[in-house]
Amino acid sequence: IMAALADGADVALVSDAGMPGVSDPGQALVRAAANAGYEVVVAPGASAVTAAVAVAGLATAVDGFVYVGFLPRKRGERFSALRGLARERRALVAFETPHRLRRALGDMLEALGDRRVAVCREMTKLHEEVFRGNIGEAIEYFQEPRGEFTLVIEGASEGVGDAGAVEADAVEMLEDMRRRGMGAREAVDEAMAATGLSRRVVYRIWVATGDDAARG
Repeated sequence: IMAALADGADVALVSDAGMPGVSDPGQALVRAAANAGYEVVVAPGASAVTAAVAVAGLATAVDGFVYVGFLPRKRGERFSALRGLARERRALVAFETPHRLRRALGDMLEALGDRRVAVCREMTKLHEEVFRGNIGEAIEYFQEPRGEFTLVIEGASEGVGDAGAVEADAVEMLEDMRRRGMGAREAVDEAMAATGLSRRVVYRIWVATGDDAARG
């Protein structure tokens, strides 16, 4: 392709499923062509992101939405990323693969609560499907996920994120990490990143939840 451009030819990148250059390898071609000094223009076409937002009915014109791309593959990193978005008022839009969908939805349920969600399968393709409901219902519905998924998750409701609620979230997170056998340093660092609380506060909660478990 780069050789064709060097010879003065016009090159078009097209796709029959989704928007080239949005979370796919087409980004590398666009970057290479632009860096080499070639003019790059876009002709608007099918996009799973905008199509899912339009059909979900969860993002308003005033609030907009936040596109987060593919969620991290590792469970700890994915959970931390979701916790970091827990207080975001705008709708969240994410891509997910079929073999990680149920795990990702489970992390969303734990990190965000049982919010409304639109799980859009095979957007802009022949077998397009949209599931609307709560996250817990989506987990039950997609027992054997197939295809590529675009998820639109309802934003945080008003009042989420006050100091008491954030500390309560930290308690739940740390208790879960302790049950999974995570050490104090790793758990505290992860909870700090997810909640924005100071190390002193998070460590105090870690110690307190440990004392409560011992007394229980």
